[in-house]
Amino acid sequence: MKAAILIESLTGNTWKAGELIAANLQQEGWQISGFAPMGSPDHAAIQAADVVVVGTWVHGLFVVAQAPWGVDRIRALPKMSGKKVAAFCTYALNPGKSLDVVTRELGSTGAEVVGGLTLQRGRLAAHSEEFAARLADAVSVA
Repeated sequence: MKAAILIESLTGNTWKAGELIAANLQQEGWQISGFAPMGSPDHAAIQAADVVVVGTWVHGLFVVAQAPWGVDRIRALPKMSGKKVAAFCTYALNPGKSLDVVTRELGSTGAEVVGGLTLQRGRLAAHSEEFAARLADAVSVA
């Protein structure tokens, strides 16, 4: 399998999570066709990928008004009809319904959403490993 990874990161936590996910997928035998910021996606890598992984971070006031950052950039992504996508959101205290928003917006690109997970920034390594394992399982079942 090939994955393209698109990241929206402010402090580097989401970028690091994307790198960990890429490494975990590679350990599962996957190839990474591209790794890019969501604001300037690698269209060739998306085209070459079997799965597109999209990651963003959650903003809000501690535990209220949580929302994913970069929803407008998700809406600006190219149409991905026929592609499988998976999403993750990094957060500090509470992700709220951010993952639901991200997966809904990714679905509006025409892609088939095959999974998603919220990753607590203090547990990036463990959560990134879990995300990659779930994604590999979801795609192998489909």
